[in-house]
Amino acid sequence: MKYFIFRNQTIEQFFGDKNCAYSGYDDITLVPAEAENYIWFYQMPVNSDSRLLSREINSFAEKLELVATSINPAKPFIVFTLESLFTLRLTGDSLQVRISIDGFNRKAIELSKVRPNVKVVDLSEFTLQYSADQLFNWKFYFISQTVLNPKLAKDFKIWWEHIERELALKRKKCLVLDLDNTLWGGILGEDGPAGIQLGGDYPGKAFTYWQAALLELGKNGVILAVCSKNNEADVFDAWQRNPYMVLKKEHFAAFRINWQDKATNIQELASELNIGLDSMVFVDDNPTERELVRQLLPMVEVPEFPQRPYELMSFFKSLVEHYFQVYSVTSEDMKKTEQYKQNAQRRAAQASFTDMDDYLRSLEMSLHIMSVDKFNLSRLAQMTQKTNQFNLTTKRYVESDLRQMLADGCRIYCVSVSDRFGDNGITGEIILRPMDATTIEIDSLLLSCRILGKGIETAFINTILNLLADDGVKTVKASYIKTAKNAQVEDFYDRMGFTVTGVVDDIKHYQLQLADYRENKDYYLIKID
Repeated sequence: MKYFIFRNQTIEQFFGDKNCAYSGYDDITLVPAEAENYIWFYQMPVNSDSRLLSREINSFAEKLELVATSINPAKPFIVFTLESLFTLRLTGDSLQVRISIDGFNRKAIELSKVRPNVKVVDLSEFTLQYSADQLFNWKFYFISQTVLNPKLAKDFKIWWEHIERELALKRKKCLVLDLDNTLWGGILGEDGPAGIQLGGDYPGKAFTYWQAALLELGKNGVILAVCSKNNEADVFDAWQRNPYMVLKKEHFAAFRINWQDKATNIQELASELNIGLDSMVFVDDNPTERELVRQLLPMVEVPEFPQRPYELMSFFKSLVEHYFQVYSVTSEDMKKTEQYKQNAQRRAAQASFTDMDDYLRSLEMSLHIMSVDKFNLSRLAQMTQKTNQFNLTTKRYVESDLRQMLADGCRIYCVSVSDRFGDNGITGEIILRPMDATTIEIDSLLLSCRILGKGIETAFINTILNLLADDGVKTVKASYIKTAKNAQVEDFYDRMGFTVTGVVDDIKHYQLQLADYRENKDYYLIKID
């Protein structure tokens, strides 16, 4: 089963029966080991006696901790916050129940800090969309012991799908933004840097809030880019001179400011950033431009833009929820814009070299190869979800999957890459599964697209193969599973000296005897931890 759900009420309408099993009401005695994930979905009971109700809620925290200690720490335990779906206070100063609810939610958050497999989901993000009458219905409570109104089940399932993607760390990579009447009000070419609507009273204040929110999105790992029909010099001038400008040149990883059609510009941005078009979201106030991109680049997400500036913050919330929300971000995410700028510097430096070997040596590259630990586990799970081009098997894993692999004896290594232009952070990963005492299988091998083209993949696997040989491994098995995006690595194992042992169901299987392996040259300072 995919989920086993601990509950104190009827909730089958919200999660369904497919791949789900449920505890008895308020029963924590059964913790089935075969479940892939566990969910805690307790909500406030109905009781007119606030003292008894408060006492019962307090008991939830004790039960939650008991369940958490019983669950395999390699498996996700998703805990929904407790919300007041129905409240009855006989006196205005009676806060016992509220204090107990807050106490349970604090306990859940504290538990997530000491148990990495515990993830807390804020149910209020869903419930605050509805009035008290919509959330609770006495008819359904008496008929089926349902506290949350079953009429909201369809909406809940849509919201829960967003949360599942968030927990799996799946999101779009890049937000491409128009400028005039999108990042500010007015037309820069007509109104000038001082005349555009930004700052001060409405509507300028709305655009300032909007820019500030986008800046935070960029700080949390979303690549920001510009695609605007404008004079580039005018835009640079506005970024520098307008005192209310929050988003400036340095906050964008790339831009196309010209009079070329926007579909072509977006394709160029994707090429420059080395990301797929299906990783991009395009925001433009002009419906004609939006439709052009939808027609010519159907892989790009193009949401409708609000008609009035006061709707911008609601629009931002929708953007985050639909495309960019994840449960947590890594340190690499927060450096994303700077890393893409550094890549632009590398490309500029490469243009001055006629010999590729000379260029690679000039970069003064350093590779730091590390075993998985609690600090990089989230990043490594994220990479399996997002990496497509250099990914030999394209298997997707979440943190709990990697923990289980480690418990099963797998080895997981990652590589951090830096050079004279800056630090790219953790950008490569390999998962090794033991088959017997002297045989290892490469379950996954992947590298971020932004470090490709420098032979880093060769140096990385060279080092790993040497480590395996030193540990007494004699045979390494591997496979290539073809996808729509990883054609560039179809012959990678062939180039590394592996031998094809067969093709089954379009999966190409390989084997390498380490005694026969010959290293390829590289240009790196390598550190191993």
